[in-house]
Order: sequence, then C-alpha cells, then structure tokens
Amino acid sequence: MEKKLLNIGFGNTVVAERVLAILTPNSAPMKRLKDEAKDEKRLIDATHGRRTRSVIVMDSNHIFLSAIQAETISQRYDDLMVSE
Repeated sequence: MEKKLLNIGFGNTVVAERVLAILTPNSAPMKRLKDEAKDEKRLIDATHGRRTRSVIVMDSNHIFLSAIQAETISQRYDDLMVSE
C-alpha cells in the first residue's frame, strides 16, 4: 500500500492517513495542547522559526506545528484523500 504524504510546509511531510486533526493555534486549549506536548517531548516544530499557523494532531499522539495556514493544509489533505 502506497502512503500518501501531506506537505505541511518547507519540505516537511506527514503520512496523511495518520492525521487526526488540523487546527488553528490561537485558542487557549491549543496553547495548552502545545505546552503539554512540548513538556512530554511529543512536539515537532516544522515552522522553521516562523509564526505557527496550524497545529496537526497525529494518531501517534505527536503534535506538529506548521507555518502554513490550517485551511491550506486542510485543502491539501482533502485533495490527497479524494484522489484515492
């Protein structure tokens, strides 16, 4: 089975089938989620020093941060999953 890779910006990809949620980072619960993941060493920062614009929750309980808008990543995800 071929794995579909979701581009989350700056050459970084994740396996699309393992994505649970693509969220915006601005709410208090998202900030807590990021802080907890960082404390537990489950946070992966793929922003390359830029502002975090989306939070991607994986089925492995890892949290990815991306500098790409959540709407853009969601569209990329939809495009990948529809092309099956």
